[in-house]
Amino acid sequence: MTKTLIDLDDEALAEAAKLLGTSSKKDTANAALREIVDRRRRAAAIARMGEMVAEGEIHFSAIEKGDGAQQAVT
Repeated sequence: MTKTLIDLDDEALAEAAKLLGTSSKKDTANAALREIVDRRRRAAAIARMGEMVAEGEIHFSAIEKGDGAQQAVT
C-alpha cells in the first residue's frame, strides 16, 4: 500500500464514510476507490452486453419460467 499525504474535502469524506459504513479516513478513501472501480467495471460490462445484444451475439428469446430464474440463449 502507498502512503500519500493529500487534502480531502472533510464534508465529502464524512458523507462517504456514512454511506460506506466506514469509520476511518483511510478505510473511507480505500472503500470509495474500490467502489468507483467496481462501478466502472460493471458499467463497462453492461455496455458490452448491450453491444453483444445489438450485434446478435446474445438474445433473450428464451426465458425459463417456473422458479424465477432467467436463462439467456445464444
